[in-house]
Amino acid sequence: MGALDGLRVLDLSRLAPGPYCSMLLADMGADVLRVDNAVGGPVRSGDMLSRNKRSIALNLKTSSGQRILHELARSADVFLEGNRPGVCARLGCDYPTLSALNERLVYCSLTGYGQTGPMSQAAGHDVNYIALAGVLSQIGNGSDPPLPPLNLVADFGGGGLMAAFGILCALFERRRSGRGQYIDAAMIDGAASLMAVHFAQKGARSTPGIGLLGGGAAFYRCYECKCGGHVSVGAIEPQFFAALCEGTGVDVLDQQMDTERWPEHIEAFRRAFLTRTRDEWAEVFSELDACVSPVLDLDEAPRHAHNAERGTFPIGPDGEIHIAPAPRLERTPGTLRRREPRMGEHTEEVLAELGYGAGDILELEQNGAVLKA
Repeated sequence: MGALDGLRVLDLSRLAPGPYCSMLLADMGADVLRVDNAVGGPVRSGDMLSRNKRSIALNLKTSSGQRILHELARSADVFLEGNRPGVCARLGCDYPTLSALNERLVYCSLTGYGQTGPMSQAAGHDVNYIALAGVLSQIGNGSDPPLPPLNLVADFGGGGLMAAFGILCALFERRRSGRGQYIDAAMIDGAASLMAVHFAQKGARSTPGIGLLGGGAAFYRCYECKCGGHVSVGAIEPQFFAALCEGTGVDVLDQQMDTERWPEHIEAFRRAFLTRTRDEWAEVFSELDACVSPVLDLDEAPRHAHNAERGTFPIGPDGEIHIAPAPRLERTPGTLRRREPRMGEHTEEVLAELGYGAGDILELEQNGAVLKA
């Protein structure tokens, strides 16, 4: 039994942040029902974000489709959506409508710019949200344009993960009040929150090419190796920097925080790391506590001894490599129970749970209100 066993979630979201949020909940035992668009074509697939979920396909532009969603909402704990403001109202599933049916419902709208503000209706992606939040300006080498860190900061960290946190906060509060509430989860807000330390320091440690964490320090950056691979170095503390100097033979131990000499330190370490392959350096530093690690690609990471022993990349129900549920709860850990569902795979099952008979379901299908896989 998972920590969230018994929690019922309706997920109307489509793009990565929402499905990631509901995957986190599903991994911990929540019964997540993905509400697919019966007339919208295939959903995203093959990205593991739909594992541990069921799927019902509804046409919410029909009264029957809306009625079914309302029936589901009456017994749901959480409703998650990722549309621009106003879309759910047109589909008959906005917060005022659903909370009137179920006052205990926690309703989360996960969007890029949030429900208010002059850009609430604007289109955008992760790179836009982190640009306006001040994050992107702090990522890069200082000479080239800022380099987006994939879509990890706004979509996943500031979006999906922050939304899951908000949902659990609202569920905890519900135990006192008996009522659900509305959550305005904006990725731009979440991305800004992740920058709290660096905002407080006014970029002192993060300025690209200059800051300690921005590539300016020789002891916090990546270096190319003889083989073309790379190692990551995070030897911030003096004892780790001493081990770095010992392992590489670069004798600058007493100059670690001399910022004026950082450029020549970088050059010295660059030359040193080019004398061995990445794996040879990994062997050298396996005996030294220097915060030096090989940079592994997506094929190599699952095979690393540490990841293999911890089971960080298990084989899922679909026979493919997955990421293990995180974090790891001692008594009620997350599990991989279901493969990604096909669109509408559980339509008939869910409708039967609501009390619909075979004839009713056939009529709904013929009328275009639902779709079965």
